[in-house]
Amino acid sequence: MPNVPQSDVFVIGGGPAGTTAATMLARRGRKVVLIDKARHPRFHIGESLIPFCWYTLDRLGLARRMEQSRCVKKFSVQFVGTSGADTRPFYFFEHLHHPSAVAWQVLRSDFDKMLLDNARANGVEVIEGEKAEQILLAGERVVGVSTRTESGMVRERRATLTIDASGRDALAPVQFGWRILDKDLDRFALWSYFRGALRDPGIDAGATTVASVPGGGWFWYIPLHDDVISVGVVQKKEQLFQPGEGGSQEALERIYWRVVKTNPWVERHLAQGERCDEFRVTNEYSYRSRHCSRDGLVLAGDALSFLDPIFSSGVYLALRMGELVAEASESALAAGDVSAERFADYGASVSAGVHAIRRLVYSFYAPDFTFSQAVKRNPSSRVDISDLLIGNFFRDYDPFFSMVSQFSDGLPKGDFATTPFPGRVTERVVESVR
Repeated sequence: MPNVPQSDVFVIGGGPAGTTAATMLARRGRKVVLIDKARHPRFHIGESLIPFCWYTLDRLGLARRMEQSRCVKKFSVQFVGTSGADTRPFYFFEHLHHPSAVAWQVLRSDFDKMLLDNARANGVEVIEGEKAEQILLAGERVVGVSTRTESGMVRERRATLTIDASGRDALAPVQFGWRILDKDLDRFALWSYFRGALRDPGIDAGATTVASVPGGGWFWYIPLHDDVISVGVVQKKEQLFQPGEGGSQEALERIYWRVVKTNPWVERHLAQGERCDEFRVTNEYSYRSRHCSRDGLVLAGDALSFLDPIFSSGVYLALRMGELVAEASESALAAGDVSAERFADYGASVSAGVHAIRRLVYSFYAPDFTFSQAVKRNPSSRVDISDLLIGNFFRDYDPFFSMVSQFSDGLPKGDFATTPFPGRVTERVVESVR
């Protein structure tokens, strides 16, 4: 196989980050190839969107389609204490006077397929059922990816620039040893789906509810269309599983209902529902990649960073990272320079945004912190909390978290930056592109 680029950009992963980046670059006239190991539609967790998703979806040409879809409209987020008492919801329309004030609850199988089909319609060469197995190097420089098809055929996909949006597989961070676990946020999630479970009345029928579990942890309660509700619990392993408990469906069912009984709100809402899917479990550990790029490579989405899903930030971060990485990639390609340093500003911007919502996650888990305490102490903090809940991550929250730190020591310490890989540079990475 000739050792020359077969495309301008090769994208690993057909989720929100990869499809957004691929679409934006194809619109700029770049030759983009995208592969995904699965064939769509395929199951994926992470069903609750937040308002700022609207802006990227609008730029992708999909906001109107979402507005006309059957997806449940989401007007707010509410929090329920361990006693089962709910708080006043955070209504998006009180903070936003814009179409984005209405978010959606989505089936990710449908949503991600829509994004993938949109990439294809915008000129991206989409290949499904092909798995990326290894990043290819020429010296210190990434020149493409080795892949394997469903039939077992091994291929080398070469490109001027590779975007790793491989999700939690995190191909490049795993291969290069870049992944750093956020150990204090190591949790397990156990969930299933119910038909006919209770929905709150009026505009609250589509709200995402976060219900606390005694001793730490929380439930999500996400109403979907077709009268289905996604309900899961997130806790540390030692809290969720008792010694010797296995992972069979029978064991997972016992664990699930044991935890349901700890929160009266969740127990009451599920009482009239009927389970319509199996129980599922995953390790929801949080992490980041130490580096966001190296020569010929840049990361986006969960491949770059995965955060505890309590505030439904995952899809928005992936969409926004897809946009930001596309902008940085186009600039690098236009300059004929896809060296790691070209993506330093991208990495800094993403790090700042992720760290803002990460600090709120840590605050939630702190035993001495509640949102009501924060609002009572400083009523203006409701604006900061609302901004974080809608997805306005990329602004300064230091005054808010300084106030929170006065009665909570649960905020994360240390640097959260992701930087370009400072590899041994054998030659400047300069490509003549298009």
